[in-house]
Amino acid sequence: MQAKDIMTTSVISVPQDGKIEDAVRLMLDHHVSALPVVDVDGALKGLVSEGDLMRRVRDTDGPRRSWWLELLSGSGNSAQEFVKLNSHHIADVMTRDVVSVEEDAPVAEIARLLEKHRIKRVPVLREGPVVGIVSRANLLHALSALPDGALGEPSEDDRVLRSKIDEALKEVPGATVNLINYTVDKGNVAIWGVADSDFEENAIRVAVENVSGVHSVDIHMGRLAAWAYGI
Repeated sequence: MQAKDIMTTSVISVPQDGKIEDAVRLMLDHHVSALPVVDVDGALKGLVSEGDLMRRVRDTDGPRRSWWLELLSGSGNSAQEFVKLNSHHIADVMTRDVVSVEEDAPVAEIARLLEKHRIKRVPVLREGPVVGIVSRANLLHALSALPDGALGEPSEDDRVLRSKIDEALKEVPGATVNLINYTVDKGNVAIWGVADSDFEENAIRVAVENVSGVHSVDIHMGRLAAWAYGI
């Protein structure tokens, strides 16, 4: 099984020349904790996360030394830190050294990367542009959906079916597609994520059931309000 078989394909990203305020609004609107930063061609240039933004708030709360004391103390990053704490440009705040994978990366390799780098997610690339995100949740869902947790190679039919389901979910009114994850195994679909209501969950189920080739749908969805507030 590869990244393309489990990744979330509805990626919310921000442009490299965007403003921090835009990134914050996107995180709030789409209920995500990190955003890939891309150039005009969609190529990955960095990642901006809640951690990057919370650091700005945390560092402005406590007492701070003047720049010349920072310089005398031997800190060579004082100018760099000043930019990170005060700039309104995403390019100045984002993490540039981002761990990413190609869409054909084996799932086992992705798991090792998450563990090695102590990160929660990796952007998935297709010859440059970002085409998906694989998170720890994606890995766990894939493991739980397959018999004995065996992450074997999906059939080509299942991969084609996955693309059709992607398109079907985008047609569900009001669905937060970037918060929906699913696996396909021999035409059997397991879905996780969050929805606004029972009506929306049912709409998601019906949309997937109506995709030609789907044999069964097993749905496990929470509610968006509870998820957003950590309830």
